[in-house]
Amino acid sequence: MGFLSKLFGSSSIKEEEKMTNEKLNVGIILGSTRQGRVSPQVGEWVKEIADKRGDANYEIIDIVDYQLPFLGTTDGTEPGIAAWNEKLNNLDGFVFIVQEYNHSITGALKNALDLAREAWNNKAAGIVSYGSTGGARAAEHLRGILGELMIADVRVHPTLSLFTDFENYTTFKPAELHLNNVNEMLDQVVAWSGALKTLRK
Repeated sequence: MGFLSKLFGSSSIKEEEKMTNEKLNVGIILGSTRQGRVSPQVGEWVKEIADKRGDANYEIIDIVDYQLPFLGTTDGTEPGIAAWNEKLNNLDGFVFIVQEYNHSITGALKNALDLAREAWNNKAAGIVSYGSTGGARAAEHLRGILGELMIADVRVHPTLSLFTDFENYTTFKPAELHLNNVNEMLDQVVAWSGALKTLRK
């Protein structure tokens, strides 16, 4: 029996190895719900890049699908709230697709963040933002919220400009230079998600 097996027990070592070998589940969360939004285009682009990596299971999560009520306006028993929390519970990490509205994130994304608590805790997240200034101000607001929810946000942050990465502000045509940033961001999300998963066991 090896040193680690003697120290921790063979069952603990096997469980640790199983966790290491299992692919992580990372949700790409679309942060806008308005009609005519471009976040699905950006989300699909990120997922296409991510799927080529083969290092995790990536899934697009659309807030629209859950029909979430505004926090505090109902008794909280809507099935969408339970489904939202269940989905988040099954994810190990996140990539937020963030739009800038009045120097911050959308109300729909803030509401979705507020309608869960423990399901966010001890997980990692990356941010891909867009707007007239690359969505940088919205991303910085989001970082403060993520800290309160015990989500570790990674450093690399792809920023997309409405002027240079979109045609007529509606058709997404990203510059090639963003590819490396997205991959570096995903490197960090996967690494941190794997590390933080051990805290949730």
